[in-house]
Amino acid sequence: MNKIEVVEYINKLKGYEGYVQFSDIHLRECDIFEGFQDISITPTDGFVYEAHFANKNESIMIRQQNAQWLISKTDIANIEKKDMELYALEKTTHLKDVKSSWIKMAQIWKSESDELCDGMDVMKLNKVVFAGFCKDKGEES
Repeated sequence: MNKIEVVEYINKLKGYEGYVQFSDIHLRECDIFEGFQDISITPTDGFVYEAHFANKNESIMIRQQNAQWLISKTDIANIEKKDMELYALEKTTHLKDVKSSWIKMAQIWKSESDELCDGMDVMKLNKVVFAGFCKDKGEES
């Protein structure tokens, strides 16, 4: 994908929440999408450096690498509550109207043989992906 195709891909997302970070500016209020909605971004003179979106079924990560964009989709529909971690949003974003205070991250575990455990299968952390926003640490959504 090129710079324009990435923006077109993002603008076709329906029913997601997340954010987009452009290469040439600080995170803007219009680049954060709280609550599940249709995504529509306003491009800048820069490029999409990084973006994370999620709905209740999948997480999408978009990251610029060299001259290309990596788009990774992860199924999060069956992630157990114990594997959801909450992280505080950094207050250094200087965004006054962001209602959410926490980012949900889903831990994806994979069973793998481990030579240090006599070849038995053990659960190993495979990756951690964006799973949405929530207003407070006790929120269920």
